[in-house]
Amino acid sequence: MDNTKYFDKALFSELKQKAAESARRRANFNVHKSYADMVQRLFIAMMPDSYVRPHQHVQPHKWEFFMVVEGELDILFFDDEGLVKNKVTLTANGATSGIEIPPNTWHATVCHRPVVFMEVKQGPYEVTDDKGFASWSPQEGSDLVPRFLAMLKRAEVGSEVNCLNSSLS
Repeated sequence: MDNTKYFDKALFSELKQKAAESARRRANFNVHKSYADMVQRLFIAMMPDSYVRPHQHVQPHKWEFFMVVEGELDILFFDDEGLVKNKVTLTANGATSGIEIPPNTWHATVCHRPVVFMEVKQGPYEVTDDKGFASWSPQEGSDLVPRFLAMLKRAEVGSEVNCLNSSLS
């Protein structure tokens, strides 16, 4: 029996459709069998109005790898106060299409058009301690999210996106 797994444009199209219909405006397709697996592998489709709250992975072994397979994704890196320290654009078949983020690195992802990317990270996945969220960013579902997301999309290196110090609050 052939256990080979294939990931094609039909899967990515279906994933984008699910993301478009999702309240969070993103959807994932897990390649790993269980959250207990030592390596977590998944494809994620994300719509431009999806909010990924700035966060870091606080466990010392929790790196994160992204590879864009369709579209384009901006990854913003921050200091502890919400200052943008770096911005990297990942583009499918572009100059940079992948990145690995070390543990304890504040980051967030934003896109301007629908995107599909692969994420690989160290498991097991434990929802209660997977991420430490930035106190200077609004919680998912907050009324501040649309304006904060717009700020993230415009952010450049040196910009402050701390919603506690801005006109958002």
